[in-house]
Amino acid sequence: MQLFKDQHISIYNSLTGKKELFKPINDGHVGMYVCGPTVYSNVHLGNVRTFMSFDMIFRYLKHLGYKVRYVRNITDAGHLENDADAGEDKITKKARLEQIEPMEVVQRYTVDFHNILNTFNFLPPSIEPTATGHIIEQIELIKNIIDNGFAYEVNGSVYFDVHKFNESHEYGKLSKRKLEDLIHNTRELDGQSDKKNPQDFALWKKAEPQHIMRWPSPWGDGFPGWHLECTAMSTKYLGDRFDIHGGGMDLKFPHHECEIAQNEAAKGETPVNYWMHANMLELNGQRMSKTTGNTVNPDELLSGNNKFFSKAFAPSVIRFFIAQAHYRSVLDLTDDGLLASEKGFLRLMEAINLLDGLTASSASTIDLNAWKKACYDAMNDDFNSPILIAHLFEAVKFINQIKDGKATLTENDLKTLKDTINIFTFDVLGLENVSKTNSGTDKLSAAVDILIQLRQEARANKDFALSDKIRDELANSGIQLKDGKDGTTFSVN
Repeated sequence: MQLFKDQHISIYNSLTGKKELFKPINDGHVGMYVCGPTVYSNVHLGNVRTFMSFDMIFRYLKHLGYKVRYVRNITDAGHLENDADAGEDKITKKARLEQIEPMEVVQRYTVDFHNILNTFNFLPPSIEPTATGHIIEQIELIKNIIDNGFAYEVNGSVYFDVHKFNESHEYGKLSKRKLEDLIHNTRELDGQSDKKNPQDFALWKKAEPQHIMRWPSPWGDGFPGWHLECTAMSTKYLGDRFDIHGGGMDLKFPHHECEIAQNEAAKGETPVNYWMHANMLELNGQRMSKTTGNTVNPDELLSGNNKFFSKAFAPSVIRFFIAQAHYRSVLDLTDDGLLASEKGFLRLMEAINLLDGLTASSASTIDLNAWKKACYDAMNDDFNSPILIAHLFEAVKFINQIKDGKATLTENDLKTLKDTINIFTFDVLGLENVSKTNSGTDKLSAAVDILIQLRQEARANKDFALSDKIRDELANSGIQLKDGKDGTTFSVN
């Protein structure tokens, strides 16, 4: 189904600083590239938030019927400490500290990355290229940039000439920085004497004798610059110009800025129509930082083995929490926030589980078409997941009204309600119905059912004190018992 023909998506373009109507280069097809992880450590929870945002975007575009080629790379060649042009390669440093091969580091943390994303129910990208698998393409790009007069070689290293490039192009247009300001704010550092100017960045670095990861090139043995890798991989699989390039806000400068410059210098073509950036994830109101200890990794959040949170949280609860903030908003991860999201998530699942038991009527008292349109309108407005979730909770009200006999839907409208809420909850937001997977809600239901049975036995024995205590203690835990003519049911508040 080509639903995209009836939908008009607007995307906030970081390049222009405004929302723009999305028009793919090729009708019905979307090319999307997202910068993947550098696999020298466990994946950071902030990175998971970024990848989750683009997983949701990927899911929605696919739902609309677009043929999406989603490319998300693995940086396995490493880049230098602090993303500078001097220092130690991050992967090589990890290998040296643990006394293992660099590719052992790469393998270990690539597996960890995939395991975490699978746990959070990510769809795999269409292509997942590696930097080390595209050394030839990177060397060819450097040759083109040199031939076009925008790079120079010094002592086996090749640098991009930012000043030369800026004479005919605009370096800094994505991050809204002027080269004059960058010059003024740049402090000359020791060890940068090979460069013509401090603003120039490495396309190829000469490998010192102790450097393990190295490849032959026309300029001698060395390794590619970090920025170059993404230019080579994105354009190989998506073309010299493609639709969407995504990543975290922290990559806008210098990484994405340099990608634009490299592509324009090598191919004379600005590479991307829509630049999209996901914002930061904070922990308890402060930036996550390993140095300060204000950080938690995904495994620790999932297991509850950390000092920040009162309990473990299911993957879909965390995913639901992240979706409750717009991808361009700073999101503060807190215990109270996750606990509230867990209650909301369970309410949504409880309502969805009631759908199959609802009875159709001869007439509808709910304008379902308007509700369905509002769901699409939310996602069409720069993928506004919090507004979509608000509409899903309107559907929760509809379901409870129908169950209680306060509203009705025809058979066709009831099918529309089921299909739409399932599409947006599971296919687009990527949540999983844990009550249908031998998981937390199943165990909760079993435990509460036992307590309901004990309460019924207490009432039959006229032990009303115990009966009331079970009801009250459950209520204090956010579980509301409802006595009806067909027995006792419960809901999670």
